[in-house]
Amino acid sequence: MIDKTAFIHPSAIVEDGAVIGAGVHIGPFCYVGSQVEIGEGTELKSHVVLNGVTKIGRDNRIFQFVSIGEINQDLKYAGEPTRVEVGDRNNIRESVTIHRGTVQGGGLTKVGSDNLLMVNAHIAHDCVIGNRCILANNATLGGHVEVDDFAIIGGMTAVHQFCIIGAHVMVGGCSGVAQDVPPFVIAQGNHATPFGINIEGLKRRGFEKADLHAIRNAYKLLYRSGKTLEEAQPEIAAITAEFPKAKPFSDFFARSTRGIIR
Repeated sequence: MIDKTAFIHPSAIVEDGAVIGAGVHIGPFCYVGSQVEIGEGTELKSHVVLNGVTKIGRDNRIFQFVSIGEINQDLKYAGEPTRVEVGDRNNIRESVTIHRGTVQGGGLTKVGSDNLLMVNAHIAHDCVIGNRCILANNATLGGHVEVDDFAIIGGMTAVHQFCIIGAHVMVGGCSGVAQDVPPFVIAQGNHATPFGINIEGLKRRGFEKADLHAIRNAYKLLYRSGKTLEEAQPEIAAITAEFPKAKPFSDFFARSTRGIIR
């Protein structure tokens, strides 16, 4: 179904069965598969490929040579009808690739809203990206990676499969992330190690001095006290219990499966 207000360039191919919302703009030489749904106001610049069971939200800008919903690169994939979902108001720049999920990983690759995915970023199968994240040029996420809200991943950085990048994290460029990065932390290097708290980013997002103080103290307990994670956890939990904005730091340990960067 194609809304009557949608614009489709004569050179674009839109397969029967695709759902195209109001005000959608599909530029020259784009391909939209039969199981694709595009929300109202989204713009495909040119040479964009949307394939598979893919749902795109509203008011996204998708630039040339982007590929979303194609067959993933997992050798176990056998053509199952797995999916991609993309939220609203994302800027998806040139040559970004977002692959469909796998049955083993839950069947869904998901990108939230208000994200900036810069040139040539890659989001592999079964990744889950939150809201207001930035993936800089050539950032690469292995399969099953989770990136929480407001995280920034620098250019040329690779994140190992199954890693979790916590909320408000900043990972510097040219890094290799092999373990989980707790919320609020600045990480850099190959392999990435912690370099303090993302104070400036947190200030911009409305964190008060008391919140920042609690986060800093939790960070010091984890990384500078000489204590093991098991020893530091109860003290970190006690600090963050008083400050809801800091609590993701202590909650993160229960999510971590690969161990945290040290």
